[in-house]
Amino acid sequence: MIGQDIPEAKRILNAGELVAIPTETVYGLAGNALNPVAVASIFETKNRPSFDPLIIHVPSLVEAENYVNDIPAALRKLAEHFWPGPLTLLLPRKSNIPDIVTSGLDRVAVRVPDHPLTLELLAQLDFPLAAPSANPFGYISPTSPKHVDAQLGDKISYILNGGKCKVGLESTIVGMEEDEVVVYRLGGLDISEIESIVGKVIVKSHSSSNPQAPGLLESHYAPAKPFLLGNLETLIAEYQERNVDFAVLSLAQTFPAVPVGNQIALSPQTDLKEAATHLFAAMRTLDESNAVVILAELMPEEGLGKAINDRLRRAATKG
Repeated sequence: MIGQDIPEAKRILNAGELVAIPTETVYGLAGNALNPVAVASIFETKNRPSFDPLIIHVPSLVEAENYVNDIPAALRKLAEHFWPGPLTLLLPRKSNIPDIVTSGLDRVAVRVPDHPLTLELLAQLDFPLAAPSANPFGYISPTSPKHVDAQLGDKISYILNGGKCKVGLESTIVGMEEDEVVVYRLGGLDISEIESIVGKVIVKSHSSSNPQAPGLLESHYAPAKPFLLGNLETLIAEYQERNVDFAVLSLAQTFPAVPVGNQIALSPQTDLKEAATHLFAAMRTLDESNAVVILAELMPEEGLGKAINDRLRRAATKG
């Protein structure tokens, strides 16, 4: 069922079951983070590897302190500036956070989502919500209730309808190593915004197994169809010559030789924030087209283009 009934969502979560929740980034598949059985059902529903840790969602910075032992000064400054928002902090966890949430690691990923419905729901719960993206593991993240319903509607009782996500990329994950601020996952909060608050940061690449933070597996966010990155004019010429049906994902360019329904330009104005908002929905649309393969190009390696390119590269990775 899809609706905006917060008491119903609360009832389902209190019963240890799952609800899809809207955030500004993507829709999350949420369960009681303090209930290991509920968390296990998240992994089961998504078919998610148990070594990939989850993010917990809380309504405020004050509430976050119930689940972490310490918030270093630099990370506290980021939370005060960007929460609610697309920022996740990796912090030393308290013992009330089950091992299954963190995959046994000493730190827990925490954020305050920027969506009024979910903030209202969180404020009425006496537990945080563990909530990875509400999609089968490794597939394109959902940015509307329709996406969630199409993929998991038969497996969950309720989808809290918050409309389309306004950011459209997962949160940026930040932590500390010794005295340095480290970005573990590029996301909806631009690195330059973070550096404007805490100075220069270290950006770490994703890992292929046993990641330190959520969403770092090498092959992720992928369509079911082959997804190829490169120079679009070259790729288009190659697949036309091979007489293979293809779809095209670009930043702004359109191609007269490609059917309109088989190509999407993420932002005709080359606005990377707009491109980020449309990315996952566009990938999903092309994956549902009659094309056999999807051809795509990298974005300018600046601002949110870096985070978009991270998702594109992982979508194109075949393990």
